[in-house]
Amino acid sequence: METWTPETDGYDDQRTGFQRRDPHRPARIFAATSATDIQEAVRYARDHELRLAVQASGHGHTTPTDGVLVTTSGFAGVTVDPEQKTATIQAGATWQQVTAATSPYGLAPLSGSFPGVGAISYTLGGGLGLMARKYGFAADHVRRIDLVTPGGELRSVTPDYVELFWALRGGGGNFGVVTELEIDLFEVATVAGGSLYYDLATTPDVLQTWREWTATVPEEVTSAVGVLVLPDLPMVPAPLRGKHIAQLQLCLLTDLAQAEQLIAPLRALGEPVMDTFGEIPYAESGRIFAEPEQPHGYRAQNLLLADLDPVALSTIPKLAGPEAGAMCVIGIRHLGGALSRPPAIPNAVGRREAQYALTVLSPGEQDLTQLHRSILEPWTSIGRQLNFSFGPLTPDQIAEAYEPADLERLRRIKNDLDPTGLLQPNHVI
Repeated sequence: METWTPETDGYDDQRTGFQRRDPHRPARIFAATSATDIQEAVRYARDHELRLAVQASGHGHTTPTDGVLVTTSGFAGVTVDPEQKTATIQAGATWQQVTAATSPYGLAPLSGSFPGVGAISYTLGGGLGLMARKYGFAADHVRRIDLVTPGGELRSVTPDYVELFWALRGGGGNFGVVTELEIDLFEVATVAGGSLYYDLATTPDVLQTWREWTATVPEEVTSAVGVLVLPDLPMVPAPLRGKHIAQLQLCLLTDLAQAEQLIAPLRALGEPVMDTFGEIPYAESGRIFAEPEQPHGYRAQNLLLADLDPVALSTIPKLAGPEAGAMCVIGIRHLGGALSRPPAIPNAVGRREAQYALTVLSPGEQDLTQLHRSILEPWTSIGRQLNFSFGPLTPDQIAEAYEPADLERLRRIKNDLDPTGLLQPNHVI
């Protein structure tokens, strides 16, 4: 196994992931390519009394470690069982690698909007994906979890291990370093998906129209809206340059004709400035949100909402628009449906009653905490989704992701497994 220290060539390349703000500064990096390598790294951290963090793609990175960093991008195998409709995914696999392996069989995982995200950390945090309203959280469809405990033991966790199996699915990376997941797959080869881009200057009703529309759609429809001012630069598609855009992000599990009927109220807004909606292979579902692929620094805050208050919604274009003084990307995701129902095997995913998730994200290194707070101030929150909280959180903020009794249960399980606090996940319970 290759290792790096601050004096070793290549150290900076190894310590940085997709999220470039405040990167890790570890004393030693271990590039794991097997479960045995991860055991070695965990035991090294334990024996040297160092904290340990794990990085696959690095999208959710929040707090740098100065101890041990385990990188898993070289441990990214995917095995598909088409008869059982399952996939076994190793620690560093991204959703792009998973969908590439499953799509030849006409099967799809419950992956998210950005294909480059690490599948393991996404799932451990709940996993809010493109088919979420139909099938629920990714964590609801995990069959087996292999991990290295903070004590260095390799363990395979199934539903027979009631407490740990419950905690791992929704409790994040607080209980061990996961080496492998076995997940359910679904018979989805194509979706009706893409985005309708509207200029808020000429179509000011788009947010309210989308809000009203979400109250009418079946569970086969999962959607979101992104709001941002795009720069007038050559890398931005010409129709969007310099405009204040509302991007309606749509994924429908229907044929295209039925999908067009379902989105007719949105099309009634008028001709979008750009339209990417159509039938697409699920393996290309990253085209729906079309999120930036270049690594960069960013911070984000997230709230969960019981409803989408029309008065609060009307403040978004002004508070987060051209007058904000910094780029603010607003993302609102429609929840409900299967997300609101308990899974067949209970897990730690909290706040299932939420009907919408609201995130404000800004790229760069500037501290925009106060600006983000002012944008979120009109809203009444019922919780928080940790997978969309890109930045350090206080213990009280982390607690908002869970019911109080579940939080106490998670803390008890964590303290039993990791009494010395060896593990340093993105959000420490």
